[in-house]
Amino acid sequence: MIDARAKLKGECKSTAIEGQQRLRLAAQSRLLSITCRSFCHRLCVIYCPQPSGCVSLQCAKQRNNMSKNGKQTDRNAEDSEHKKKIEEKSNKKETAFSSSSNSLKTSTKKSTKKPNHNNSSREDSPKLQAKGKRTVEERPPGLTEGKLSNSRINKKRKTEHQAETSPSGEGNLLKSINKSRLATAKSVEEFNFNEKRIRLLSKTESVRENSWGIIYWMSRDQRIQDNWAFLYAQRLALKHKLPLHVCFCLVPKFLDATIRHFGFMLKGLQEIAEECKQLNVSFHLLIGFAKDVLPEFVKGHNIGGIVTDFSPLRLPLEWIEDVRHNLPENLPFIQVDAHNIVPCWVTSDKQEYSARTIRKKIHDKLPQFLTDFPPVIQHPFSSSLKAQLIDWDAAAANLEVDRTVKEVDWAKPGTAAGLIRMEAFIKEQLQHFSTDRNNPNKTASSNMSPWFHFGQVSVQRTVLEIKKYRNKFKDSVDSYIEEAVVRRELADNFCFYNKQYDKIEGASDWAQKTLKMHSKDQRQYLYTLKELEDGRTHDSLWNAAQLQMIHEGKMHGFLRMYWAKKILEWTTSPEEALQFSIYLNDRYELDGRDPNGYVGCMWSICGIHDQGWKERPVFGKIRYMNYNGCKRKFDIGQFERKYSYN
Repeated sequence: MIDARAKLKGECKSTAIEGQQRLRLAAQSRLLSITCRSFCHRLCVIYCPQPSGCVSLQCAKQRNNMSKNGKQTDRNAEDSEHKKKIEEKSNKKETAFSSSSNSLKTSTKKSTKKPNHNNSSREDSPKLQAKGKRTVEERPPGLTEGKLSNSRINKKRKTEHQAETSPSGEGNLLKSINKSRLATAKSVEEFNFNEKRIRLLSKTESVRENSWGIIYWMSRDQRIQDNWAFLYAQRLALKHKLPLHVCFCLVPKFLDATIRHFGFMLKGLQEIAEECKQLNVSFHLLIGFAKDVLPEFVKGHNIGGIVTDFSPLRLPLEWIEDVRHNLPENLPFIQVDAHNIVPCWVTSDKQEYSARTIRKKIHDKLPQFLTDFPPVIQHPFSSSLKAQLIDWDAAAANLEVDRTVKEVDWAKPGTAAGLIRMEAFIKEQLQHFSTDRNNPNKTASSNMSPWFHFGQVSVQRTVLEIKKYRNKFKDSVDSYIEEAVVRRELADNFCFYNKQYDKIEGASDWAQKTLKMHSKDQRQYLYTLKELEDGRTHDSLWNAAQLQMIHEGKMHGFLRMYWAKKILEWTTSPEEALQFSIYLNDRYELDGRDPNGYVGCMWSICGIHDQGWKERPVFGKIRYMNYNGCKRKFDIGQFERKYSYN
């Protein structure tokens, strides 16, 4: 073997013609052939200053000639027989080669070409003849050409691994969320439920004996998973070994909601009904006002307790009171704030003046409330009361709503679609959120408000997922939490503790005073509700924002402020401005009739959660916005061209 190595060393230093002659001689020896195949590249790197391509070519040609002569028929079997000998000799050579090999590694370039995996000769290749010299990648002992790593395959595997281990790899968000729930607890029965999330609305909290089930009266939070109200209802049902029912009361009309809103809601409820069936939970769509249909259902089916979710708005609070008065006195009636991360009544016991005053209160309580959710599991206790088949088309047809405002295409209803939108935001827009969210021409916003409004996706779940990226996008994550948590929960605080949340009387004293002083100021432009609704004003930017809302059911957040402030400037009084803005918002926005919508209009027109500014006509001390200010923020021409009548 030592003689063979000396011969091969001599071959590398000799001319190309002598090398070919030596190669034909080497083909006669099986052992030398195998040795050459195993070590040719390493020997080339050590002994040959330049002819690495030549050695590689020789090995290829040698194998080709052997194949032609019929001497490779049983090569694999013979390779196996001599494998141990080669490895032993390789280990002996490894010590001798290591010092010189290491000194040359740093100066030798690795080949960017793929190795030749077949036995065809490359001697006649014009490319090889033209290039001449090539460097060959050094291999570890025992790594044959057939086992060389493919860079593309490795890159693909690395990408797949990163996707699997990242906080939300593409297409894996739902799987990741399900794992998080199971890692939190197997079920809510094993979970340490924070009792501060609930408040008792009845005189008793004990579930009635010999009852037939527990009801979750679903209203604001229309989802199954990541829903503290649903989880608490299942917790009661599991504790008392009772069946679980979900009831939703479908009213024929709700404020200024149109078929755009009811269609989105009904499709989401249809998804919930299917999921309930899989979880052995009965879903009941009760047609009518809750005060008329829910108490009757409770009494007729011997229900042991009711759990419901929370809304700070006037009408849902009235529904709660009406139902409470019509329920049996020995029936526990429990409310859970499943919408806010920190329950509204826990954050503060009064109306907060601004984000500045509520921010610390929320952040101080986040550690005990911003936790992961346990899963809603398949319910082990079946009910003899089976849910009736729901005719969803008939339910939609019987609604007493305006059907001229059509449903939108971009926002698909339901929790599944909402999670897809969340995942897209995290992967595509989150990194730009802090810098571009106020630019209507950029797609940096989450656009999650429709799913948040109908409770189809949990804000808490969204924040939990987005927080995983704080090390990468700190400013964006912090900005998102400020808007999704602090500002959103500030809106609930305002509506819960201020019963005049949609009226001028709900504004601060300084704002009411300044608006009254300037209510008779001359307006340069005055528009009717119809002109505003059609987007027929002198302001092309305002018209574009209005048309965006009409056609898409969503106006960019920055333009919502400008839009509402211009209504104050173009109407006869602050009262009329507030009335028009709320009407248009609730009629066209998918997230209309929401605390955020009311606070947005009140901030723009009445200075809620703001301070007094330089006094000017019409606005008084209310913050002012104008067309030129928007010009400095973004390319208004681009936005106007996108949304126009032309």
